[in-house]
Amino acid sequence: MAGELFFLILKFKIRFNMAVRRQKNNTFVSRFFLILVMALSGFYSFAQKNEITTIILTRHAEKNINEGDNPSLSIAGRIRANKLATVFPNAKPSEMYATPYKRTIETLEPWAKATGLIIKKYEASKLAEFAEQLQEIKGKTVVVAGHSNTTPALANLLINEDKYRQLPDDEYNKIFVITITKGKAKAKVIEY
Repeated sequence: MAGELFFLILKFKIRFNMAVRRQKNNTFVSRFFLILVMALSGFYSFAQKNEITTIILTRHAEKNINEGDNPSLSIAGRIRANKLATVFPNAKPSEMYATPYKRTIETLEPWAKATGLIIKKYEASKLAEFAEQLQEIKGKTVVVAGHSNTTPALANLLINEDKYRQLPDDEYNKIFVITITKGKAKAKVIEY
């Protein structure tokens, strides 16, 4: 929408300049186009400032504890991953991220398949950089799968508070929903 408004403003500016050249004595046309360009510019600026970014953070679902350092999801984890894909029926994610582990990727796979998105990887060891990258995204919905320690830590970085603690090892049902409007972030935690 913002891109379309930009091109609309540009189109009117070009028409304005052409009209001024053709009709230098016609002040009505000049004033009309000037007012129109100013109004559209203000609307474009307003629309950009009021974009809401939603970042959905979840810990990976239950893992198979008998598989070593990089386990897949357990049966319960696969059920939870399928449920995650239905928790936000109206959300239209534009990007999905997971750490490079089977359990985080598998947690997002059902939702990624349903939306046609490719899951991008991020490094949990570079969480502050990743938080900055997420904060640069404007007006979109992003989904991130992490771990019991990184998911609350990422929420804290995004809201710029030390509010959330590491999740217990057996707690997989928390989702941190971060909304950023006009540069201000708010968080709420829901269970699924």
